[in-house]
Amino acid sequence: MSKTSSAKARAKKIKLLLFDVDGVLTDGQIFIFPVPSGDTRQIVVEAKGFSAHDGAGISLARLGGLKTGLITRRNSETVALRARDLKLEYVYQGSTDKLAAFQEILGKEKLTASEAAFVGDDVIDLPAMENCGFSVAVANARREVKDRAHYITPHAGGDGALRDVIEYILKAQGKWKQAVEKYIGGESKLGN
Repeated sequence: MSKTSSAKARAKKIKLLLFDVDGVLTDGQIFIFPVPSGDTRQIVVEAKGFSAHDGAGISLARLGGLKTGLITRRNSETVALRARDLKLEYVYQGSTDKLAAFQEILGKEKLTASEAAFVGDDVIDLPAMENCGFSVAVANARREVKDRAHYITPHAGGDGALRDVIEYILKAQGKWKQAVEKYIGGESKLGN
């Protein structure tokens, strides 16, 4: 079986899509702005850019029957806000052991690893990627992550890579056209 047909066969089984944030949902840049305060402590404001294509993709995933969630090592109120906006089912921040978080979510969903996908870009994502049914590396991922992925997105993280994954899975499952029709028809109440 070729790598492409193997990836499609794996994508057909997916019910849960989990992903990293920095480098996947964003381009990996983190902007930190110090804001002087009246006391000796300094307040820090963090900013990240998110792709509207990925947001629309999350809506399409939901319409196609996929559950979604993020697992990230960092803690960020910016990420928490975006996750609430997208109505993600799972939000795991501060996860130094992404495999443990991945397995905990599988248990909550009563799914096998073969029914879950993980999208990553760096070595911290490898344990989850190596233990899921469909591992995906974004176009800007580190080489060793790409080498272990079943599929590599055409777009980079923060530039629609998550949308690429969702489209690939839903097309493999024959659900893409119906999800798009529902989305256009206004059945999605999610922002992008």
